[in-house]
Amino acid sequence: MKVNAQYNVARPGSLAAEIAAHQRRKMYAEFCEAIGIRGHDTILDVGATSDQSYDHSNYLEAWYPSKSCLTAVGIDDAGFLQLKYPGIRFVRSDGCNLPFSDGAFDNVHSSAVLEHVGSRVRQARFLRELWRVARKSIFVTTPNRWFPVEFHTVLPLVHWLPPKLHRRIFALLGKGFFADERNLNLLSRRTLARTAVAAGIERFEVRTVSLLGLSTNLVLVGRKRDIL
Repeated sequence: MKVNAQYNVARPGSLAAEIAAHQRRKMYAEFCEAIGIRGHDTILDVGATSDQSYDHSNYLEAWYPSKSCLTAVGIDDAGFLQLKYPGIRFVRSDGCNLPFSDGAFDNVHSSAVLEHVGSRVRQARFLRELWRVARKSIFVTTPNRWFPVEFHTVLPLVHWLPPKLHRRIFALLGKGFFADERNLNLLSRRTLARTAVAAGIERFEVRTVSLLGLSTNLVLVGRKRDIL
C-alpha cells in the first residue's frame, strides 16, 4: 500500500479521486459562501501538501484568485507552490504550533487535516491554534466518520466499528498506516463540535457537504465576535 502525502491511496484518475475532486469543488464553494471574504482579506491555509498527484491536491491555492492574499502552511516541503502560483507565500510549520501572532490573518482555512493530527487532545490544540491566529473566522473540513466509505482506505463500513476494533481490522487488511491514531482519527459531527468547544471556539456551526444525499464531509465554521 503506497500512501501519498495527502494520506490517500486513491490513484489519480480513479473513481475515488474524481469523487474527491467533485467534493472539494463543493467545499471550496462553501468556503467562499460561508466566510464572505472581501478582496483584501488575508487567508492562511493550514495543511498545504507536497503531493501533486491530483489537480485538487492544494485546491485553495489552485482556485482562489487573489494569490497574494494567501499564505500556505504545511509540515511537508510545499515550496513549489510559490513558483506554481506567484504571489503565494509558503511557510513550513506544524499546524499545532503556528509561528504567527494572534489575529495575524483575517481568515484561516484548513481542509482534510484535522483527522491526521492525532488524539482528540491534539485535534483541540490544532483548532485552538487556528482560532488564535484568525482575526475574523476559521473554516475547517474533515471527513464524516458516518459516511459509508472511508475515503483514505477506500474501505466500506469498517470505520463504523469502535476505534480499537476498526484499527485492528485496518492492520489485518494491510492498511496499517491508517490503523495508527496519529495518522487517522476520524470525527463525527458530535465529536467535531465537542472538540471545537474544547479548543475554546466560542461561536461556531457545523455544516455538511453531501454526495447522493449522504454527508461525506463536515465543515466547522467559526466566527469571531464583533467582526464584520
